[in-house]
Amino acid sequence: MLPCFTTTHIAPIPIHLVTAVTFAAWLNQQSAFIQTWLQASQFRAEPNQMRLLPDETGHVSGVIYCVTDVENSWEVGQLPFFLPEGVYQLTVHHHDTNIAYATSWALGAYQFTRYKNATRQPAQLHVSAEVLSAVAPIVESIYYVRDWINTPTEEMGPSEFAAVAQQLAKEFHAKFHQLIGEELLAQNYHCIYTVGRASHDAPRLLDLRWGDAAHPQVTLVGKGVCFDSGGLDLKPSSAMLLMKKDMAGGAHALGLARMIMSAQLPIRLRVLIPVVENVIGGNAYRPGDVIKSRQGMTVEVGNTDAEGRLILADALAEAVSEQPALLIDFSTLTGAARVALGTELPAVFSNNDSLVAAVIKHGEQQADLMWRLPLYAPYRDYLNSQIADINNNSSEPYGGAITAALFLKAFVPDQIPWLHFDMMAWNLRARPGRPVGGEAMTLRAVMSYLCDVYTRL
Repeated sequence: MLPCFTTTHIAPIPIHLVTAVTFAAWLNQQSAFIQTWLQASQFRAEPNQMRLLPDETGHVSGVIYCVTDVENSWEVGQLPFFLPEGVYQLTVHHHDTNIAYATSWALGAYQFTRYKNATRQPAQLHVSAEVLSAVAPIVESIYYVRDWINTPTEEMGPSEFAAVAQQLAKEFHAKFHQLIGEELLAQNYHCIYTVGRASHDAPRLLDLRWGDAAHPQVTLVGKGVCFDSGGLDLKPSSAMLLMKKDMAGGAHALGLARMIMSAQLPIRLRVLIPVVENVIGGNAYRPGDVIKSRQGMTVEVGNTDAEGRLILADALAEAVSEQPALLIDFSTLTGAARVALGTELPAVFSNNDSLVAAVIKHGEQQADLMWRLPLYAPYRDYLNSQIADINNNSSEPYGGAITAALFLKAFVPDQIPWLHFDMMAWNLRARPGRPVGGEAMTLRAVMSYLCDVYTRL
C-alpha cells in the first residue's frame, strides 16, 4: 500500500474543506468553542489557509482548509506535508470526488529519496478499499515515472533504462526484446544508432509487447535520450543541467504501459523506446551528415541537438508498419513548445481532430491539462534539404514545436490516428500535488481516454 494511505484507522481526524463562499455557513454550524478559536487564531477564509481544530483537552479534533473551489482537487495535494503526521479523512462522500482528492493527496506525498533521506513522513489519508484500488495503480505508475526522470544518467543510462523496461515486462508477463549497438544497423535503425554511437553505453531500441492478439493494437513510442549534451552542436552548461530528463518521453511510455497492464485493458499493447545518450566523441555524428532512416527517407543533419526527432523517426517507422489502431508518442522534444505554452502546459499535436478533442476533454476532467498546437503544413518547407529528402532542423527560428512535429509527421501515414506530446516533464516550481522535479504529464488524461474507449468494446 502507498504509505500516504490507510484503510484501517478507526478514528481519523476529519478535514473540512471550505471556500470563501461556504465558510460562513460552515462556521454557523460549529460550536462556540471552535468559533472562538478560529477568531482568536485569526483564520481567514482565503485559499490555502488551514487551521487545526482543538478539542477541550488540547488534542486535534479536526482541520479546516480553505480551497479556491471544491472541484479543484489539486489543492488537496498540499496537505500531506502541510499537516502534522497523523491519519486524516476528508469529509467528502462522492465517489469520484474521493478518487480525485485521493489522487492529488498521493501525488503531493511523493518524495524522491534515492539519494537523500526524507525529513518526515507525509500525513496519511484514510480511504476506502474501493478508492485505494482505483487510485493506487495510477499513482504508483506516476511515482515510477517521476523516479526514473529524477534519477541521474549515471544510474539511468541506456543500459539501466533497458533494465527498468525489462523488469516491467517481467512483472506483467509481457514480451520484451531489445536491439543493441550494431544490431540496430543490421535491422535498419540507422538514425537511432547514429545518434547514440559516441556513448560508451550503446544505443538500443526497446520493444515491449503485451495483450491478446485479437484486441485492437495501441502502440506507444517514447523518446529515450538518457542525456543530451547537444552532441557536436554542444549545449551551454546551463542548458545541460536538466538533460537527465530527456528520457522522460520513454518514461512516460513505460508509465502509461504500466497503467494499461495494471488495468488489464482489452488492447494489444506495443511499446517502442529508442534509448541513446547524445554525447561528443571521435565517432559522434556531425552537422551536415546524411542518415538513411528506417522508412527510407534520407535526413540531413542540420543540428546534432535535434536528435530526439531522429531516433523517434526510426521508432515511428517501425510502429506504423503494423498499422495500429492508435499511435501515441511522448517526448521532451523542443524548447519552442515551452516558449509557446510555458513549462506546465504540454503541447499536443494530432492528425485526427476527434481523437485529440476527446483526449483534451479527458484531460480537463482529470485536471491533467494540455493544449493543441497545429500541424501547419506550409511550415514543412522549412525542413527542405538540398541534398536529402528532409532536414532535421528548421531553416527558420520560429514555430520550432510545429516544425519538429511536422518532421515526425513525415513518418506517420495520415490514416493512422496519431497523438504527439511535446512536454517539459519537469516542475520548475512546487505546486500542490506537484513537487519540484520530474513530472508525469498527460498520462492520467490519456489513460482516462483509453479506459473510456476500450472498456466499452
